[in-house]
Amino acid sequence: MFALAGMGRLLRWAGIVLAGVALLAGLAAWQGLRLYRAPGPLADSRQYVVPRGGIEAIGQALLGAGIIADARAFTLAAWLTRRDGTLHAAELVFPAGASIEQVLDVLRHARPVQRRVTIAEGLTASQVAAVLERAEGLVGSVPAMAEGSVLPETYAFQYGESRAAVLARAQAAMAQALAELWAGRAANLPLATPLQAVTLASIVERETGLAVERPRVAAVFINRLRRGMKLQSDPTVVFAATGGAASMDRPISRADLDRDHPYNTYRIPGLPPGPIASPGREALRAVLHPPATEELFFVADGTGGHTFTRTEDEHNRAVRRWREIERARNGGAAAPTAPSTRSR
Repeated sequence: MFALAGMGRLLRWAGIVLAGVALLAGLAAWQGLRLYRAPGPLADSRQYVVPRGGIEAIGQALLGAGIIADARAFTLAAWLTRRDGTLHAAELVFPAGASIEQVLDVLRHARPVQRRVTIAEGLTASQVAAVLERAEGLVGSVPAMAEGSVLPETYAFQYGESRAAVLARAQAAMAQALAELWAGRAANLPLATPLQAVTLASIVERETGLAVERPRVAAVFINRLRRGMKLQSDPTVVFAATGGAASMDRPISRADLDRDHPYNTYRIPGLPPGPIASPGREALRAVLHPPATEELFFVADGTGGHTFTRTEDEHNRAVRRWREIERARNGGAAAPTAPSTRSR
């Protein structure tokens, strides 16, 4: 009888202890859940480059960045929810007030930040390299590239991607665009190879900054090639005089025009050996589908565009008008002699 009473007391005490343990476990779980879902310390949404490492290393990095307030709670939560996915090291966006639950969701499922670098039309290879060198978030050096080998566009990349990889994508884009445009080119063009198309398109790109003018500029050069006339393009003279630069800090001189150089189209017939810059898709399209015109000349019109003419007499009149505009701008002083006023 006594043994049964003692056993009853033990069972009651065991029940009390188990109830206490359950209560404490529930309180701990509730406290853990509260910490898991409580707003974090971030005052504003923020981009952050999550470093490589284990859960504890990532937690310490997030703590130091002010994205979480408790590294131990983060580490425990990451371990308990490890079946939800791995934590990614990348540049990610964390929302303002992100809880540990939200931070873990970002680390596991958010898309990395897409950075962008823009290669503008008409840049030389050295200028393209400089653009890639200045792009924050890219790593490594820029490999050597052939002139005109990249397609001017805006390219997305992730933090830590190599400059070589972005350059390779830009070169692949040029190869694909050129293949497509060359395959659909107009008939009977005086262009024997895709490289010649890129070369002429690069000259067109450097000759005018107005998109609407590209087809007419291309038509002038196509017409001159068909007639065996020299292109007499100023940008090729600059390219020859500067050893491949896009501009120089002085007007083109008579010595530049007379320079014996394979890229000086005032001296050589036909196209130079290769491109002088990276032409865009529309410049390529212009030289491969030029409009039917009889224009053989163009000269600056003083407003940022050009006057296009068919005969040398018309061209010379346009040159005189340009000189008058320049003289008025210079307060009556004669305009400097510039190749852009010469017959093309």
